[in-house]
Amino acid sequence: MENQKTTPAASEQSAIATTNSTAALPQSVPQILENFLLIWLDTNFDESKGDYKQSIHDLRHIVATITIFKDIDQCVDFVTDIKDEKIFMIVSGSLEQYIISEIQACPQLDSIYVFCENQSIHEPWAKTISKVKGVYTKIESICKELQIDCKNCDRAMISISYNGIDPLFMYTQLLKEAFLEIEDDDTKSIKELVDYCSRHNDASPTTLEKLEREYRLHSPIWWYTGPFFIYSMLNHGLRLMDVDVMLKMGFFIRHLHQRIEKLHGDQQSSMSTSGPFTVFRGQGNYSEAFRSLQKGLQIRKTILPANDPALAKSYHCIAALYENMGEYSKALLSNERSLEIKKIALPPNHPDIASSYNNIAAVYTKMGEYSKALSSYEQSLEIQKIALPLNHPDLANTYNNIAVVYDYMADYSKALSSHERALKIRKIALPPNHTDLAASYNNIGSVYNNMGEYSKALSSYERSLEIRKIAHPSNHPYLASSHTNIGTVYESMGEYSKAHSSYQQALAIDQIALPPNHPDVAADHNNIGNVYNTMGEYSKALSSYERSLEIRKVALPPNHPSLANSYNNIGAVYFNMGEYSRALSSYEQSLEMRKIALPSNHPDFAQSYNNIGVVYHHMGEDSKAL
Repeated sequence: MENQKTTPAASEQSAIATTNSTAALPQSVPQILENFLLIWLDTNFDESKGDYKQSIHDLRHIVATITIFKDIDQCVDFVTDIKDEKIFMIVSGSLEQYIISEIQACPQLDSIYVFCENQSIHEPWAKTISKVKGVYTKIESICKELQIDCKNCDRAMISISYNGIDPLFMYTQLLKEAFLEIEDDDTKSIKELVDYCSRHNDASPTTLEKLEREYRLHSPIWWYTGPFFIYSMLNHGLRLMDVDVMLKMGFFIRHLHQRIEKLHGDQQSSMSTSGPFTVFRGQGNYSEAFRSLQKGLQIRKTILPANDPALAKSYHCIAALYENMGEYSKALLSNERSLEIKKIALPPNHPDIASSYNNIAAVYTKMGEYSKALSSYEQSLEIQKIALPLNHPDLANTYNNIAVVYDYMADYSKALSSHERALKIRKIALPPNHTDLAASYNNIGSVYNNMGEYSKALSSYERSLEIRKIAHPSNHPYLASSHTNIGTVYESMGEYSKAHSSYQQALAIDQIALPPNHPDVAADHNNIGNVYNTMGEYSKALSSYERSLEIRKVALPPNHPSLANSYNNIGAVYFNMGEYSRALSSYEQSLEMRKIALPSNHPDFAQSYNNIGVVYHHMGEDSKAL
């Protein structure tokens, strides 16, 4: 049954004014400041009528530039003159066959939405044209489809290839450096941007007033990711290298860059060696964390070169989140993508490349792929030996991680040797009460515990706790981890009352330090359940295990390995109570989750099949037990 053990490895778019074309094409076509525009062709269009007016109002909340035509030829000329932006087009049903044959080959035409009163008449013909998204009788349906298509259009235009355009790339870099160095009057810059958009008729007055009035009340990321024209306008300017647009938005680019840098600094300071934002991890709010990290990656892809090291950091953060969610295959892919970028962007023996190998190894360790984990850690160590001083703390971290793998492989002598090398470096490189020294003593205690040398394990764990009491506040989660580990030794020694006391101390700290549904609180309840189960107090054990399971159901993804462990432990209690059918049910739930979450050769499968076999044996069904 598991015990907690610390083994640290070291848019909607805003409206912009409509351009109305009736009998004649507008003499002055407004400059388009986004990646797309909307054209509406309808010979009967009359904006003064209520239905048309409301339709335009609804569309303005999605697309920035709307151009209306009543004349087919003028519309065709306009469409064929567009070279850079994607075109979305609404066509009335009575005109579809006349106009679509003329314009469907136009490369800039992305999607056509047929708007009519009788869907059944137009749908059969419309289905034969690939660019026709559908036939619609309500503008609301078009709005929903258009909103999705606009977002997809922006995303499709984010990736920029710099192959073959080195001068342009150089100018982009110079512009970027200039934007970041300019110290200008933000009030004046905001007003100039508002005036610029007003002159080009590409933003609704309401949105522009909001921008001018409330710009400082929100972060640049809020403006960039919100339902406004900022996102598409900036992407458009970057994609076409429209220097005029980029100069007008220079102040915003600078603010966005500064905000991303600050967020990255906050991440680095609050991140474990393999964890994402502490705040999200602490709350178990994985979906929100994932959305935030994906937004960060999307922004970086927009404003940075394809192999910029900052992109590698984004992939690493996403990998760390997948790792915490128990989705190890996805974590591995993101870590490998991060490594690919670093290999291109950095020198071959750069310490950051070593960090990527460390991260990949950590995932392999959790997958039970210990030989692959060791290989990755050793690659990391080879780079660090070249890139870093002999007693650099990062070398200690890697020795520590190698030791953890050997510990899992039950090669305790090698584990102990590697942990002692890590401790030796840390004693030289770090202050005497540094938290990494506490980690070393903690992990050496873990090896001794696994070797059955409980007095040495207890001594090491207590030394770790002493350091942590000095280094951390009295209710820090690391102190809870130390109490947990001391509890595991007492449990192994058969001193269950002392083990129970240590686990209770850990729970008391975690309940103060962590949110009520944090996974570590679940682990505390699980460990208390272990003691009760061993002491034969099965009803108390069941209560503790079920409380642990309740928390894990809230805090973790549905097939997380820790959930499988909870079902396994509940099954063990039912087995001890002689309730074999319930035990079998719990063991089978545990096995099914492990089949989804773990690789086929993971050691936990042996536990599951053994437990199920024992239950069948006690039920007298020995054929099934085999």
